[in-house]
Amino acid sequence: MALRAGVAGGVLSTIAVAGSANAATAAEPVTETIEMPTLTATLTSKAALSAEATQQAADAYQYRAEQQSAAEKAVKDAKKAHKAAEKKAEERAAAAERAARSAERTDLSGVQTAAATSSSSGSSASAPSQDVPAPASGSVASVISFLQAQVGDAYVMGGTGPNSWDCSGLVQAAFKQVGVDLPRTSQEQSTAGTQVGTSNLQVGDILYWGGQGSAYHTGVYIGDGKYLDAANPSKGVVIQDLSGYPADGAVRVL
Repeated sequence: MALRAGVAGGVLSTIAVAGSANAATAAEPVTETIEMPTLTATLTSKAALSAEATQQAADAYQYRAEQQSAAEKAVKDAKKAHKAAEKKAEERAAAAERAARSAERTDLSGVQTAAATSSSSGSSASAPSQDVPAPASGSVASVISFLQAQVGDAYVMGGTGPNSWDCSGLVQAAFKQVGVDLPRTSQEQSTAGTQVGTSNLQVGDILYWGGQGSAYHTGVYIGDGKYLDAANPSKGVVIQDLSGYPADGAVRVL
């Protein structure tokens, strides 16, 4: 019986030890882990880099646009400055020409007196600088006097005085001094009054260049083969020889 009791105790002890070992083994935690790739962090980083590149491209585009706009503005400003400088240069040249011609202006009071004396005496003799006598009213002399006073003024397209004129604006203003209302343009002035031949001109006749009704320039005959006109921007208001630039026609309104 003692032997049986010892064998049984040994068996039970063995079972107890085995059970304890299994329990310890089952209770031991799993310490090994498997790391997964950090895909989310990688995608986030790439998105940030893409956004930064896009912003840099946008900034570069805006910078180029601003540079181009500044360059275009600089060109426009330069053109404006150039035009302003040219205008000032023309004005200075015109002023210098007026100053130079002021000493050459002829006093027409003697011409007016001679015309009045001739008309009052009924003399048929012509004044030396005229092809035919001036009318008895003296209106022609007043027209010529006004025109002569403008010699040296500037030519400006559309100008109607008092210091700058275009061709038809000057002619219109001159005849307005004696109560004659002429049309404004050269085309219309070429059809005003009575058509006269250029070989039978009288002082005060309106000369025109181009066709009747389609003239592009007008001036006034002042006698002795000369005419007065607002010629062009480089000449201004001048007296010129008709032989150098023959007119195509003439009209008489006085």
